[in-house]
Amino acid sequence: MAKTAGKAQVFIIGESPMVESYVHLCDHHGYGAIFSWNVQPSSKQPLGSNAKKSETIPKNCSLGIELTNTDLTAKRKNLQKLDNALPPTAAILSSSLTVSVTQQAGWIKGKHRLVGFGAFPTLIEKPLVEVAPTVFSPKETLEVASKFFVSLGKHIEIVQDRVGMVMPRIVCQLINESMFALMEEVASPQDIDLAMKLGANYPRGPIEWAEKIGIGQVFAVLNALQNDLHEDRYRVAPLMKQLAESGQPRN
Repeated sequence: MAKTAGKAQVFIIGESPMVESYVHLCDHHGYGAIFSWNVQPSSKQPLGSNAKKSETIPKNCSLGIELTNTDLTAKRKNLQKLDNALPPTAAILSSSLTVSVTQQAGWIKGKHRLVGFGAFPTLIEKPLVEVAPTVFSPKETLEVASKFFVSLGKHIEIVQDRVGMVMPRIVCQLINESMFALMEEVASPQDIDLAMKLGANYPRGPIEWAEKIGIGQVFAVLNALQNDLHEDRYRVAPLMKQLAESGQPRN
């Protein structure tokens, strides 16, 4: 990777809070993180001593990270911006939970440089990163992705290039089922969370998890799964849709 002042430069663009999470992680592991948001987040937290905000991608950046799940129009523009500005040898790692990375590859000229991964709020805390290459991804690009995540203290699991990937799909389906249970007044949100934590030994209950992730993120994954697979098991609970559209959590 290209370096400035001894630190590899990474350009991170996309949605809050994932941008902040990856900026913190990169900064902690010695990268010079340069970032931009699709929409300015409401909270203003410090993002690390080596991090700086810029709408322009420096020419010496050697890796691009795109972290948008909910607004595919913005995601496409971000990828095209990265593709046009980064050196031809620089890899681009892009969240591929709501649109396959193969489809994303059709949006840019440098298809060979693109690798998908599972970027989702709260999952950055986990040691495992799901990575999905495309038929256009040479082994060299996959090696760059692997070495980058290893340098962040992660290990990777190669998964199929499918909407929702693996863990995010499971988590979102669990949250969706809990929303159906709330609609049918099976139990209160607190009781549902307690039952899953005590009965299934989950670190968080599904309602608590939804609030931590963000209803908009969960809805985006479920809606993408429904549009992709047209299966009833991915039907979004009406309550989920209402909460996502209102932008308000259920208390």
